[in-house]
Amino acid sequence: MLNIVLVEPEIPQNCGNIARTCAATGSVLHLIRPLGFDISDKAVKRAGLDYWHLVDVRDYDSLEQFWQLTQPENFYLLSTKAPRSYTEVSYLDGSWLFFGAETRGLPEPLLYAHPNRCLRIPIRAEARSLNLANSVAIVTFEALRQQNFPHLSCAGKMAYP
Repeated sequence: MLNIVLVEPEIPQNCGNIARTCAATGSVLHLIRPLGFDISDKAVKRAGLDYWHLVDVRDYDSLEQFWQLTQPENFYLLSTKAPRSYTEVSYLDGSWLFFGAETRGLPEPLLYAHPNRCLRIPIRAEARSLNLANSVAIVTFEALRQQNFPHLSCAGKMAYP
């Protein structure tokens, strides 16, 4: 199981798409307030489609409350400011993957407090960043690939004519 942590997400469609990724992978979704939307917004529900019953969503009033309640040990902070790639670490079962707000990223004091935990997805220098939901999916599936996709179905059933 992975833990996906969204710190102050702003766009409901991203949160819905990330919830769908969590549903498909069995990852827990942690939401750190303030949120840029109401969790019951139609856009969030629509993006998650009919997967919400498969998602374990936990929310926290602040980043401080989150740290007090969870005390995560094996965590990574995803940021465009990070010095190394997300592929350069070994993810363990129960890892915590932190992603920041779409317009601001993770708080810089958090990044500076844990420089060895900061990772990035390589992109062109001219590009600002990837979409948050895409970033979560990329890193989540790399972490699961390293663990040989535990508890996930790796084979589909093709219908032959």
